[in-house]
Amino acid sequence: MKRLLAVYSWAIFAFLYLPILVIAVLSFNRSRFGVSWTGFTLDWYTRLFANERVLEYLTNTLVVAVVSTALSTTIGTLLAVGLVRYEFRLKSLLRYLLYVPVVVPDVVMGISLLLLFNTLRDAIGWPRLSLLTIILAHVSFQVAYVTLVVRARLMLLDPALEEAAQDLGATSWRTFREVTLPLISPGVVSGALLAFSLSLDDFVVTFFTSGSGSTTLPLYIYGKVKTGITPDIHALSTLMVGSTILVLLLGLLFWRKGGTK
Repeated sequence: MKRLLAVYSWAIFAFLYLPILVIAVLSFNRSRFGVSWTGFTLDWYTRLFANERVLEYLTNTLVVAVVSTALSTTIGTLLAVGLVRYEFRLKSLLRYLLYVPVVVPDVVMGISLLLLFNTLRDAIGWPRLSLLTIILAHVSFQVAYVTLVVRARLMLLDPALEEAAQDLGATSWRTFREVTLPLISPGVVSGALLAFSLSLDDFVVTFFTSGSGSTTLPLYIYGKVKTGITPDIHALSTLMVGSTILVLLLGLLFWRKGGTK
């Protein structure tokens, strides 16, 4: 039975990750068409970084990811502190609502945000679909992930440490800045890295909330796939997957480092 479960587990992992591995291998294939191996090359990566359009879309992607991550990390951290350390009405409802962006299908969230932005534009003339609407859309689901990660870290923190700081004369803000925040920083960093990785490769929500001049790398890849997959797309996809994995590993490292203190 144990051997059967091991085989089943490896089969599932192969089904999930073998296509990604195939794309990574093909990105180093000299052949422009087909999947037959004709030799190793880095030409596709060289051409990719020489493409001005790709660099423009990369800039858009990084701007969205960095700004949305900064906003969602700030909001999510403060929300987590409020949920754990303070009591207020509808606290239980808010805690459950945090899971809505996590479980709601991306297509539903994308359509809902598009309708919201269109309604606001018709009512007050703002905002038009642009990088700003993409950033706001990303923040709407990133906040939930950051809050859940920071909240989990905060629940492991002994409240007596904060009480001791206040007994020694520290204000609430100084206690948060000099005691609470340093102790939960691994959770904050982990949540920020998770939010960054989610923004980096998001397609569905970005597709519905993007406008003219706000193309990101996932949207560019989707457009290229419709006209035919080329090795430079394999290279771009490999870099995006690799960067996402790297960010997630860094988040896990920070979380484990904080757990050992």
